[in-house]
This record gives sequence, C-alpha cells and structure tokens, in this order.
Amino acid sequence: MQNHKNIYLSVKDYLVSGENFDLVYDSDIDFLKTYPQPNPEELSKYYESQDYISHTDEKRGLFSKLYQLVKKRSLQKKIKLIIEQNKEVGSLLDVGAGTGDFLKAAKEKGWQVYGMEPNKSAAKLAFEKGIELNSSLSELEGKQFDVVTLWHVLEHIPNLEKTILQLSNLVKTNGVLIIAVPNFKSFDANYYGKYWAAFDAPRHLWHFSKKSIKSLFSEYFELQQIRPMIFDSFYVSLLSEKYKTGNKFSLKGIWIGLISNLKAKSTKEYSSHMYCFRKTK
Repeated sequence: MQNHKNIYLSVKDYLVSGENFDLVYDSDIDFLKTYPQPNPEELSKYYESQDYISHTDEKRGLFSKLYQLVKKRSLQKKIKLIIEQNKEVGSLLDVGAGTGDFLKAAKEKGWQVYGMEPNKSAAKLAFEKGIELNSSLSELEGKQFDVVTLWHVLEHIPNLEKTILQLSNLVKTNGVLIIAVPNFKSFDANYYGKYWAAFDAPRHLWHFSKKSIKSLFSEYFELQQIRPMIFDSFYVSLLSEKYKTGNKFSLKGIWIGLISNLKAKSTKEYSSHMYCFRKTK
C-alpha cells in the first residue's frame, strides 16, 4: 500500500485518459515518482493522441504551431551546444529521437548520427527524412559514442537505474552526456500545481530536481554545467493555463512564463534545465 504521507500532489492525465495519479516524493534523492505507474506494455496507449506533438510534425492548432516554432529555433542551439561540449564533430546518439529533426540537423553539420525511438509512427517520419532509428537501447549494445543526448526523454523511461547504466556504457570515456528535463521546483510548477503541464502523468514517470539529477548520475559522470531552457516556461505555462481554465490561448500563460524566468535568475530554478555531463569512469 502506498504511503500517503509521501504524496506531494495528485494530478490528472489531461491528454488521453482523464485518469488520476499521485506524485510521491522521495526525500533521499529529492524527486517525485508517478504512482501508479502503468506497466511498460500499457504505456504506449497513453501516447495515442494527435495532440502528443513530439511524435508528429503537424502544425495544426496553436500549441502545435508554437511547439514546431520553438523546436526549429532550439535545433541550432542544441547543435552549437554539442560542438561546444565535445570540441569537435564526432559520433552522436540521440535517445528518444522523435521525428528525427535534431539528428537531421546534426548530420547536415557533419556528425555521424544514430538514434533510438520506440514510437513507430515517429520513427517512420524520421526515416522519411533519411534518419534510420533503432527501437531500443539494447540494439545499440557494444557501441559507444562521443555524445549522447536525451531531450526531455529521461522522465518517460520506466527502468531508471537500468537506463542510467546503459547510458554509461554508451558514452565513450571522456565523452559527453546531455540531459534535458523539466524542473518541478520552478516557479511555474509551484504556481500551477496540479495543472502544471510538465507533470504530464503518466507519460512522465519521474519528476526531477537539480539535486536528484546530480545524485542519479554521479556514479558514472561528472557534472560540467547546468543551462536553462528559457522557452519551456512559456510553452508549459500556456498549456497549463489551458488545463486550468480551458482557454486555448492566454496572455496570463505568457506572463507566468516570463515571471518564472525572471525569478529563476536569482533562484536558478528554471522551468527546465539542460545538464551537461562528462564520463569520467
């Protein structure tokens, strides 16, 4: 039986099922766990929505158009970051590659690209762009890469400890691991509470703080840098306003996103963070 004293918040799946879930706090590493977690075999049904836009290239509706615009702007920043961290072009693995846009952009810059994406429809779109993806990390066993990236992916993966071990084996010694995840300690997360779109239960199985990410990866990696993802607070706040009020577009959402970024200049708790690690062992 779940210990209800540890329940941080009760939230709802606004995208697919309408089901309710608890976010249970783990004080040892300072993160939240979605409870109950669907079985791995059942998880795919919670992604079966035309509104789950990271698996599509559609630009219908405000949020899809906004997402695609932000994605386009962020691609070059991501390319710049991996070159900065690795010092040169090399081999790149993107875990949870979606429709392949990041890998396509990296390939055009001279990177030798590989990717993993379990969603068949997203992988098909990537293939149409010339990017062939594996469906699981186990298919990549024995290979190593200069840079491995997970852009808003870690929170989706059921077996966290196993995945971290797999990632450590996939990164070359002195290689780079970059992880981007939402931050449940941000202002917009606290402001919207159960309506915060980045909780996204049950697709997001884990909800991280800076302390938890450092703790989880410290055995294999050395943290080099934490960077904010400025656009996330605006997108997440707009979507949170939609869940809270039903309004598809709200100036208040933009305002809360701006306040979140301004407050984070002093608190250092942005809506999402990118963590740049180097493998030391």
